[in-house]
Amino acid sequence: MNPSRRPLIAGNWKMYKGGRTGVELAQDIVKSSHSLGSGVDLVIAPPFTVLAAVASTVEDSSVQLAAQNFYPKNEGAFTGEISPSMLKDCGCAWVIIGHSERRQYFGESNSFVAEKVTSALANDLVPIVCVGETLAQRQANETLRVVEGQLNAFIDIIARSPHAVAIAYEPVWAIGTGKVAGPGEAEEVHVAIRKQLAAKDEALATRTRLLYGGSVKPENAAALLACANVDGALVGGACLDAASFSAIARAANR
Repeated sequence: MNPSRRPLIAGNWKMYKGGRTGVELAQDIVKSSHSLGSGVDLVIAPPFTVLAAVASTVEDSSVQLAAQNFYPKNEGAFTGEISPSMLKDCGCAWVIIGHSERRQYFGESNSFVAEKVTSALANDLVPIVCVGETLAQRQANETLRVVEGQLNAFIDIIARSPHAVAIAYEPVWAIGTGKVAGPGEAEEVHVAIRKQLAAKDEALATRTRLLYGGSVKPENAAALLACANVDGALVGGACLDAASFSAIARAANR
Protein backbone atom coordinates (compact mmCIF):
# COMPACT_ATOMS: atom_id res chain seq x y z
CA MET A 1 0.00 0.00 0.00
CA ASN A 2 1.07 3.52 -0.73
CA PRO A 3 1.26 5.56 2.52
CA SER A 4 -0.23 8.57 0.74
CA ARG A 5 -3.54 6.70 0.42
CA ARG A 6 -5.27 5.67 3.64
CA PRO A 7 -6.28 1.99 3.53
CA LEU A 8 -9.98 1.37 2.92
CA ILE A 9 -11.72 -1.81 4.08
CA ALA A 10 -15.33 -2.10 2.91
CA GLY A 11 -17.70 -4.91 3.84
CA ASN A 12 -20.47 -5.89 1.42
CA TRP A 13 -23.12 -7.75 3.41
CA LYS A 14 -25.03 -8.70 0.24
CA MET A 15 -28.46 -10.24 0.98
CA TYR A 16 -27.71 -11.10 4.61
CA LYS A 17 -28.37 -9.47 7.99
CA GLY A 18 -31.31 -7.32 6.93
CA GLY A 19 -32.94 -6.78 10.31
CA ARG A 20 -32.13 -7.15 14.00
CA THR A 21 -29.09 -9.32 13.29
CA GLY A 22 -27.76 -6.55 11.06
CA VAL A 23 -27.94 -4.03 13.89
CA GLU A 24 -26.16 -6.51 16.17
CA LEU A 25 -23.40 -7.04 13.60
CA ALA A 26 -22.96 -3.29 13.20
CA GLN A 27 -22.73 -2.91 16.98
CA ASP A 28 -20.00 -5.57 17.11
CA ILE A 29 -18.07 -3.93 14.29
CA VAL A 30 -18.24 -0.54 16.01
CA LYS A 31 -16.88 -2.11 19.22
CA SER A 32 -14.06 -3.78 17.30
CA SER A 33 -13.22 -0.53 15.50
CA HIS A 34 -12.23 1.16 18.75
CA SER A 35 -8.90 -0.66 18.75
CA LEU A 36 -8.04 0.22 15.13
CA GLY A 37 -7.04 3.83 15.60
CA SER A 38 -7.20 6.27 12.70
CA GLY A 39 -5.03 4.40 10.23
CA VAL A 40 -7.77 2.77 8.17
CA ASP A 41 -11.19 3.74 6.79
CA LEU A 42 -13.88 1.21 7.65
CA VAL A 43 -17.07 1.04 5.56
CA ILE A 44 -20.01 -1.36 5.83
CA ALA A 45 -22.74 -1.93 3.24
CA PRO A 46 -25.84 -3.57 4.78
CA PRO A 47 -29.06 -4.34 2.87
CA PHE A 48 -31.51 -1.49 2.25
CA THR A 49 -33.91 -2.76 4.94
CA VAL A 50 -31.49 -2.02 7.77
CA LEU A 51 -29.58 1.01 6.45
CA ALA A 52 -31.37 3.58 8.62
CA ALA A 53 -31.05 1.49 11.77
CA VAL A 54 -27.36 0.85 11.12
CA ALA A 55 -26.82 4.55 10.40
CA SER A 56 -27.98 5.24 13.94
CA THR A 57 -25.76 2.46 15.28
CA VAL A 58 -22.56 3.75 13.65
CA GLU A 59 -23.25 7.42 14.40
CA ASP A 60 -20.35 9.04 16.29
CA SER A 61 -18.08 6.09 15.44
CA SER A 62 -15.34 5.76 12.83
CA VAL A 63 -17.43 3.24 10.85
CA GLN A 64 -18.97 4.70 7.68
CA LEU A 65 -22.09 3.56 5.87
CA ALA A 66 -22.48 2.45 2.25
CA ALA A 67 -25.34 1.16 0.16
CA GLN A 68 -24.95 -1.86 -2.11
CA ASN A 69 -26.80 -0.36 -5.06
CA PHE A 70 -29.22 2.39 -6.15
CA TYR A 71 -31.17 3.66 -9.15
CA PRO A 72 -29.60 6.74 -10.76
CA LYS A 73 -32.61 9.07 -10.51
CA ASN A 74 -33.44 11.21 -7.48
CA GLU A 75 -37.18 10.54 -7.65
CA GLY A 76 -39.89 9.27 -9.96
CA ALA A 77 -42.17 6.37 -10.81
CA PHE A 78 -39.59 3.60 -10.34
CA THR A 79 -41.40 1.12 -8.11
CA GLY A 80 -39.12 -0.79 -5.77
CA GLU A 81 -36.03 1.33 -6.45
CA ILE A 82 -33.94 3.45 -4.09
CA SER A 83 -32.55 6.84 -5.14
CA PRO A 84 -29.16 8.34 -4.30
CA SER A 85 -30.81 11.22 -2.44
CA MET A 86 -32.68 8.69 -0.27
CA LEU A 87 -29.37 7.00 0.55
CA LYS A 88 -27.84 10.33 1.50
CA ASP A 89 -30.84 11.19 3.68
CA CYS A 90 -30.58 7.94 5.63
CA GLY A 91 -26.89 8.39 6.43
CA CYS A 92 -24.92 6.81 3.60
CA ALA A 93 -21.60 8.32 2.56
CA TRP A 94 -20.63 5.60 0.07
CA VAL A 95 -22.27 3.37 -2.54
CA ILE A 96 -21.07 0.23 -4.32
CA ILE A 97 -21.55 0.44 -8.09
CA GLY A 98 -21.22 -2.20 -10.80
CA HIS A 99 -20.67 -5.21 -8.56
CA SER A 100 -20.22 -8.33 -10.67
CA GLU A 101 -23.46 -9.77 -9.31
CA ARG A 102 -25.32 -6.69 -10.56
CA ARG A 103 -23.66 -7.08 -13.95
CA GLN A 104 -24.21 -10.85 -14.11
CA TYR A 105 -27.72 -11.28 -12.67
CA PHE A 106 -29.32 -7.92 -13.45
CA GLY A 107 -27.74 -7.10 -16.77
CA GLU A 108 -26.01 -3.88 -15.74
CA SER A 109 -23.97 -2.60 -18.66
CA ASN A 110 -20.83 -0.47 -18.64
CA SER A 111 -22.90 2.52 -19.74
CA PHE A 112 -25.40 2.03 -16.89
CA VAL A 113 -22.51 1.77 -14.42
CA ALA A 114 -21.20 5.07 -15.79
CA GLU A 115 -24.63 6.68 -15.35
CA LYS A 116 -24.63 5.52 -11.72
CA VAL A 117 -21.16 6.96 -11.11
CA THR A 118 -22.36 10.34 -12.40
CA SER A 119 -25.47 10.21 -10.22
CA ALA A 120 -23.56 9.17 -7.08
CA LEU A 121 -21.04 11.99 -7.42
CA ALA A 122 -23.81 14.52 -8.06
CA ASN A 123 -25.37 13.47 -4.76
CA ASP A 124 -22.12 13.55 -2.74
CA LEU A 125 -21.93 9.78 -2.44
CA VAL A 126 -18.47 8.27 -2.85
CA PRO A 127 -18.59 5.43 -5.38
CA ILE A 128 -16.79 2.13 -4.96
CA VAL A 129 -16.87 1.08 -8.61
CA CYS A 130 -16.29 -2.61 -9.32
CA VAL A 131 -14.45 -4.06 -12.30
CA GLY A 132 -13.31 -7.60 -13.03
CA GLU A 133 -13.25 -10.53 -15.41
CA THR A 134 -15.01 -13.90 -15.52
CA LEU A 135 -13.15 -17.20 -15.38
CA ALA A 136 -13.63 -17.71 -19.13
CA GLN A 137 -12.17 -14.28 -19.82
CA ARG A 138 -9.16 -14.96 -17.61
CA GLN A 139 -8.55 -18.32 -19.26
CA ALA A 140 -8.65 -16.55 -22.63
CA ASN A 141 -6.03 -14.05 -21.37
CA GLU A 142 -8.55 -11.22 -21.69
CA THR A 143 -8.35 -9.94 -18.11
CA LEU A 144 -6.59 -6.64 -18.82
CA ARG A 145 -8.68 -5.95 -21.93
CA VAL A 146 -11.94 -6.50 -20.04
CA VAL A 147 -10.92 -4.40 -17.05
CA GLU A 148 -9.64 -1.62 -19.32
CA GLY A 149 -12.99 -1.51 -21.12
CA GLN A 150 -14.95 -1.40 -17.89
CA LEU A 151 -12.77 1.42 -16.55
CA ASN A 152 -12.96 3.35 -19.82
CA ALA A 153 -16.73 3.61 -19.38
CA PHE A 154 -16.40 5.90 -16.35
CA ILE A 155 -12.81 7.19 -16.30
CA ASP A 156 -13.75 10.56 -17.82
CA ILE A 157 -16.43 11.02 -15.17
CA ILE A 158 -14.13 10.44 -12.21
CA ALA A 159 -11.36 12.49 -13.84
CA ARG A 160 -13.69 15.52 -13.96
CA SER A 161 -14.77 15.11 -10.35
CA PRO A 162 -12.84 16.80 -7.54
CA HIS A 163 -13.87 13.96 -5.22
CA ALA A 164 -11.72 10.87 -4.82
CA VAL A 165 -13.41 7.56 -5.59
CA ALA A 166 -12.47 3.93 -5.05
CA ILE A 167 -12.20 1.20 -7.67
CA ALA A 168 -12.51 -2.43 -6.62
CA TYR A 169 -10.93 -5.10 -8.78
CA GLU A 170 -12.94 -8.24 -8.16
CA PRO A 171 -12.22 -11.24 -10.37
CA VAL A 172 -15.65 -12.80 -10.80
CA TRP A 173 -14.23 -16.31 -10.48
CA ALA A 174 -12.96 -15.50 -6.97
CA ILE A 175 -16.19 -14.09 -5.49
CA GLY A 176 -17.75 -16.43 -2.95
CA THR A 177 -15.85 -19.39 -4.35
CA GLY A 178 -13.01 -19.57 -1.86
CA LYS A 179 -10.61 -19.07 -4.77
CA VAL A 180 -8.49 -15.96 -4.61
CA ALA A 181 -6.13 -14.17 -6.95
CA GLY A 182 -2.65 -14.43 -5.54
CA PRO A 183 -0.85 -11.22 -4.58
CA GLY A 184 1.04 -11.26 -7.88
CA GLU A 185 -2.14 -11.66 -9.94
CA ALA A 186 -3.92 -8.94 -7.97
CA GLU A 187 -0.99 -6.53 -8.23
CA GLU A 188 -0.69 -7.07 -12.00
CA VAL A 189 -4.25 -5.87 -12.55
CA HIS A 190 -3.95 -3.06 -10.02
CA VAL A 191 -0.80 -1.81 -11.75
CA ALA A 192 -2.65 -1.82 -15.09
CA ILE A 193 -5.55 0.14 -13.58
CA ARG A 194 -3.16 2.64 -12.00
CA LYS A 195 -1.37 3.13 -15.34
CA GLN A 196 -4.68 3.67 -17.12
CA LEU A 197 -5.68 6.29 -14.54
CA ALA A 198 -2.27 7.97 -14.82
CA ALA A 199 -2.57 8.15 -18.61
CA LYS A 200 -5.76 10.14 -18.08
CA ASP A 201 -4.49 12.26 -15.17
CA GLU A 202 -1.56 11.72 -12.80
CA ALA A 203 -3.46 13.30 -9.92
CA LEU A 204 -6.37 10.93 -10.55
CA ALA A 205 -4.03 7.94 -10.31
CA THR A 206 -2.53 9.25 -7.09
CA ARG A 207 -5.80 9.92 -5.27
CA THR A 208 -7.82 6.88 -6.38
CA ARG A 209 -7.83 3.98 -3.94
CA LEU A 210 -7.75 0.55 -5.57
CA LEU A 211 -9.33 -2.29 -3.62
CA TYR A 212 -9.09 -6.02 -4.14
CA GLY A 213 -12.28 -8.06 -3.78
CA GLY A 214 -12.73 -11.81 -4.03
CA SER A 215 -12.67 -14.22 -1.07
CA VAL A 216 -10.60 -11.89 1.11
CA LYS A 217 -10.11 -13.46 4.54
CA PRO A 218 -7.93 -12.83 7.60
CA GLU A 219 -5.64 -15.61 6.36
CA ASN A 220 -4.80 -13.96 3.02
CA ALA A 221 -5.43 -10.27 3.75
CA ALA A 222 -1.93 -9.33 4.85
CA ALA A 223 -0.26 -10.69 1.69
CA LEU A 224 -2.78 -8.99 -0.60
CA LEU A 225 -2.63 -5.68 1.26
CA ALA A 226 1.16 -5.69 1.14
CA CYS A 227 1.02 -5.14 -2.63
CA ALA A 228 2.14 -1.64 -3.57
CA ASN A 229 -1.00 -0.79 -5.55
CA VAL A 230 -3.59 -2.52 -3.35
CA ASP A 231 -5.06 0.18 -1.10
CA GLY A 232 -7.64 -1.94 0.67
CA ALA A 233 -10.27 -4.61 0.20
CA LEU A 234 -13.92 -5.08 -0.69
CA VAL A 235 -14.82 -7.95 1.63
CA GLY A 236 -17.72 -10.36 1.14
CA GLY A 237 -18.39 -13.36 3.35
CA ALA A 238 -15.74 -12.53 5.94
CA CYS A 239 -17.42 -9.20 6.74
CA LEU A 240 -20.44 -11.01 8.20
CA ASP A 241 -18.33 -11.87 11.24
CA ALA A 242 -17.09 -8.88 13.22
CA ALA A 243 -13.93 -10.64 14.38
CA SER A 244 -12.92 -11.65 10.85
CA PHE A 245 -13.72 -8.21 9.44
CA SER A 246 -11.71 -6.54 12.17
CA ALA A 247 -8.77 -8.89 11.57
CA ILE A 248 -8.70 -7.81 7.91
CA ALA A 249 -8.85 -4.17 8.98
CA ARG A 250 -5.94 -4.72 11.37
CA ALA A 251 -3.92 -6.24 8.53
CA ALA A 252 -4.55 -3.07 6.53
CA ASN A 253 -3.66 -0.88 9.49
CA ARG A 254 -0.26 -2.53 9.75
